[in-house]
Amino acid sequence: MTQPKFLSVDQGTTSSRAIVFTADGTPLATAQKELKLHYPQNGWVEQNADDIWSDTLHCVREVIKQHADITAFGITNQRETTILWNRETGKPVYNAIVWQDRRTAEECAKLKRGGYEQKIVEKTGLLLDPYFSATKIKWILGHIEGAAELARDGKLAFGTVDSFLLWKLTGGKVHATDATNASRTMLYNIRTHEWDEELLHLFGIPRTLLPEVKDNVADFGTTQDDLLEKPYPVRGMAGDQQAALIGQACFETGMVKSTYGTGCFALMNIGEEFKVSQNKLVTSIGYRIGGKTNYVLEGSIFVAGAAIQFLRDNLGFFASAAESEKLAEEVKDNGGVYFVPALTGLGAPYWNPNARGAILGLARDSTRAHIARAALEAQAYQTKDLMDAFVKDSGIDPAIIRVDGGLVANVFMVKFLSDMLDRTVEIPSCAETTALGAAYLAALGSGTFKNLEDIAGNWNCAKRYTPSMDAVTRETLYTGWKKAVGVVNHASSNI
Repeated sequence: MTQPKFLSVDQGTTSSRAIVFTADGTPLATAQKELKLHYPQNGWVEQNADDIWSDTLHCVREVIKQHADITAFGITNQRETTILWNRETGKPVYNAIVWQDRRTAEECAKLKRGGYEQKIVEKTGLLLDPYFSATKIKWILGHIEGAAELARDGKLAFGTVDSFLLWKLTGGKVHATDATNASRTMLYNIRTHEWDEELLHLFGIPRTLLPEVKDNVADFGTTQDDLLEKPYPVRGMAGDQQAALIGQACFETGMVKSTYGTGCFALMNIGEEFKVSQNKLVTSIGYRIGGKTNYVLEGSIFVAGAAIQFLRDNLGFFASAAESEKLAEEVKDNGGVYFVPALTGLGAPYWNPNARGAILGLARDSTRAHIARAALEAQAYQTKDLMDAFVKDSGIDPAIIRVDGGLVANVFMVKFLSDMLDRTVEIPSCAETTALGAAYLAALGSGTFKNLEDIAGNWNCAKRYTPSMDAVTRETLYTGWKKAVGVVNHASSNI
């Protein structure tokens, strides 16, 4: 008997993809288009929202040519990235402002000085940072001619990328998002599960801009009749990191997944009780299914794989990212070199939007290999920062973390990660966990899966790494990292 098929729309920071999966998680077809990032000023990061849509539509059409018998769509996306568009024309009023963008750092600093951060944390679980959507929306309304007037007249719509794509797929019939994406806007109260009027007033954002918030498994409408081979129902949606949590089947309290893509995002499932982090992590909705919410602690690292791209594209260290592993292994250790990849500021647990990247500890005998090794090692040091905070916040010390993302193909990085965390690291048999999570949500929404246990039964470990580093070496290396980050933080305060 032929298995049902599910199409996952996976719109990320650097590419748009469509993947068709069977219900058991087997990928059948993939289409992908790279997405250009624009840097109009220092610290600004944008994308052309029309390109996001056209690239996504192209990929969807490509895989449907091979598999038209899709049961349902799922959508997953880069989170926090902010788009405002005209409801009448469907045209964005400005480029998409990407999650990495730092232009609203001073606005956030001003609000912190005004004493607003604690209220925001208590309502949203998030810290006041340019990373999240609220100040991006405020910036567009305040800087783009005619935007504020359109918003006041109810003619403007806001959405993170999921919401924009859903609007386009349904021909403008559905303006909705899901609970996980809403929880990253800094406008959604994740205790009461509603857009927060007090926060909307604080940021000067009209309620009419906002989408309806649905569970991750819901009726998100149907694709426009003449858009594809036939209309398809959209039955699942989640932000990329929460989708990866679902794809990794981290459904038990204390389970952790860490994704190494453009950035690194580690999530710990903390169950059904909302908790405010005391260690500069953020709390978000992990998933909300059937009205039941599971929360996560999250640590966000803004630059992971992007550090390797930086060495490749900006400094010409190698022709392909895969070569970084071979180069790093040309030296027996980092030679005292540390790479703090704060290329778009520092995320958790430092939250310094003004920080900039630095390579420290260079000596006369330092080489490209030492720097490449330091860039890969940095991913483990950054993850250890997060894991230490997870343990302090939750009181849970997990023995295993599940990892995914493009950078986990780098064996050196994963081995060093296991050594630095002093924990077992597991890689799943399906590497496409983010897209897979969206497909699984669509499978739940169509009734193919009955519950989360059906998803968990699909998870298989492909590779497992266990630590071999001695405690003294681990502590020495990590102490060096903490000193390097301290230098970067200090330098940013004096710029």
